[in-house]
Amino acid sequence: MTDDLTDDASQPEPTVRRKWRPAMLWLFAGFAVFAYAFDQLTKLWVTSTMTEGERIPVLPPLLHWYYIRNSGAAFSIGENVTWVFTIVMAAVSVAILFQLRRLGSAWWALSLGLLLGGALGNLTDRLFREPSFAMGHVVDFIQLPNFAIFNIADSAVVSGVVIICLLTLRGIGMDGKRQSAAAKPASDAKPAAGSAGETAGE
Repeated sequence: MTDDLTDDASQPEPTVRRKWRPAMLWLFAGFAVFAYAFDQLTKLWVTSTMTEGERIPVLPPLLHWYYIRNSGAAFSIGENVTWVFTIVMAAVSVAILFQLRRLGSAWWALSLGLLLGGALGNLTDRLFREPSFAMGHVVDFIQLPNFAIFNIADSAVVSGVVIICLLTLRGIGMDGKRQSAAAKPASDAKPAAGSAGETAGE
């Protein structure tokens, strides 16, 4: 994956953007479906093969499967305000979809796909698992030493946010262009204008 997928000197910028847009949307959709399906399949496996509270050593003492039902948000945070996180996850999902018209970067497609897939994974639990609609408990089962118990959806959300932070720090916009590079032509235009004025004065 590259940072600036819209750069192509042989074609006008709008043409290149239209060329890459379907590919970026498919890439985004692929990552979102992968994150969502992986999350739901692992939760199905846990709920069908383990009993709540059961712990299975995987790579002791580093990694255990520990099946719990979380009434809070990601990493067992906010257990008393479940409905707030249900609304937040739904709002995040809708906001991501509204931003897709600007998508032109494979890395942004990856980050937003992971973010959407993870949000929808936990939102599905909130909406359709016990004890009631929109108040359901999320299945968590990954346990690391001295850390909260989490699931694949949590991992996808955190990974997506980390990638977005790195892209932002590097100045790479959602369209795949570096902001510093976009500002450069404007700064170069001033000396050109000045030299033109000096030529006219001569």
